[in-house]
Amino acid sequence: MQAPTSASAVPPKKIWIADLLLLLVAVVWGSSYGVAKQALAFYPVLGFLALRFGMTFLLLLPSLHQLAQPQGRAALRAGLPLGAILLAILTCETFGVALTKASNAAFLISLCVVFTPLAEWLLMARRPAANAFVMAFVSLSGTWLLTYGSSLTFSLGDGLMLAAALLRAVMVCMTKRLTQNRSMSTLALTAVQSGVVGLGCLLIAGLFMQGGLPSLPHAAGFWMATLYLVLFCTIFAFFAQNYAVRQSDPTRVSLLMGSEPVFGALFAAFWLGEQLSVLAWVGGALIVAASLWASLPRSIFIARLAK
Repeated sequence: MQAPTSASAVPPKKIWIADLLLLLVAVVWGSSYGVAKQALAFYPVLGFLALRFGMTFLLLLPSLHQLAQPQGRAALRAGLPLGAILLAILTCETFGVALTKASNAAFLISLCVVFTPLAEWLLMARRPAANAFVMAFVSLSGTWLLTYGSSLTFSLGDGLMLAAALLRAVMVCMTKRLTQNRSMSTLALTAVQSGVVGLGCLLIAGLFMQGGLPSLPHAAGFWMATLYLVLFCTIFAFFAQNYAVRQSDPTRVSLLMGSEPVFGALFAAFWLGEQLSVLAWVGGALIVAASLWASLPRSIFIARLAK
């Protein structure tokens, strides 16, 4: 499949499919913070990531028969560096989730939408509009309100989630850069990324964890959470994101993914019973509003306000 260089060159049906997939990814990723937080009560972060992505790699292993073909080799060349970036993202995210509230994590990760235009400027030579910097300030104000409203100081977990947000912006742009105008297997690309993450987590755990990883837990809740994360938040989500980025532009992808914190907060409130104050909701709303403004072309936004 040949990836076009811009969303305007893609048939409308493919754009619609990509948009729908990204919205579904936002739903499952929004729920993943709470589910991962429950699983981490049973097992260490690095071991859990190694298990999650090791299982994903094994399930996608049949797709690697395409490595003998040009499409598979292209997926391997792109998947190795993208897998390394993904390893950094997930390490920051999962440690961050373990050290902060699930609702905080979901809102903070939405800052990737503001970081994406800056990453495009640096990595793809596309200069962002001046309002992107204003929206960055609005988002940071929302972050302050969120942490203040949650009766928290800015913690290490919050900082890790911000780092993950920045790396996510880099990831979207690098995925576009390494896959555009190249024919490759999206399944094989997802498999290579998963293999890099799983192996990387095992190596890091072996180097830095004294005594190695403990035995796997037997609790049914742990395995139910793990299977949910593997099937929906990993295999489906990364396949859908890789497909959508190749059909669309990074800013459009970020716009649709900007709805993720809404689902994350709702899941944290209704499933985990986390309480959000009025100030926390205002802060979260500012982050989401800034994400929408930063991603949506200014002319379209003004036209919609005029209706």
